[in-house]
Amino acid sequence: MILCIETATGECSAALCDEKRIHGVIEAPPGKSHAAALTVIIQQLMTENRIRPTDLDAVAVSKGPGSYTGLRIGVSAAKGIAYGAGIPIIAINTLEAMCSGYVSLYPEDLHDGVLLCPMIDARRMEVYNAVFTADGKKVRETAATIVDMDSFSELLSQNQVIFFGNGADKCRGTIKHPGALFREGFSLSASYLHIPSVNALRNKQFEDVAYFEPYYLKEFIATVPKKLLP
Repeated sequence: MILCIETATGECSAALCDEKRIHGVIEAPPGKSHAAALTVIIQQLMTENRIRPTDLDAVAVSKGPGSYTGLRIGVSAAKGIAYGAGIPIIAINTLEAMCSGYVSLYPEDLHDGVLLCPMIDARRMEVYNAVFTADGKKVRETAATIVDMDSFSELLSQNQVIFFGNGADKCRGTIKHPGALFREGFSLSASYLHIPSVNALRNKQFEDVAYFEPYYLKEFIATVPKKLLP
């Protein structure tokens, strides 16, 4: 049994899964901060499924890229549970989890020549992204990309590319190649960690509970809220 935690973007959720299926998923109410919601939904999920932390085989967390604050909250919670229960921690690249989720949700989109490009909003016209084949093989590594009309043109010249995630929404008006397809309504869920985390558990791909840090990709830059500017 694996507890999965997703806090990389504005969505906050937790899921319980084993090798065969997902036993339950709870999403935090919209607008509620991850810091206030995460431990509550984890407790609710564990109680509903009659699972104690010591019953878990591992805790998996979406490691990024994504929101600096969100990632720290998710990783901190995962570390606390792993340390307290004496179980390993699994870290899953958020874009890889998104790809896994897309494959399970939209199998009808998968065919030879199609590529999947999950995108996470990184503010302005920049997105965190990676590119995968329909069977989940990574063909372009995770990167922070400033999107313009020529972005992904070399891939689009030979393939259909499906863009999805909250970063894809703002690229629709910029990437206008006929091979570009934008999937609306895709949001992150802890359930997308299911298959990647089961594979990691089988292969004993664990992180050091004491030293593991989120995958920020970019350095955090503190800013002053506009309402506090003189």
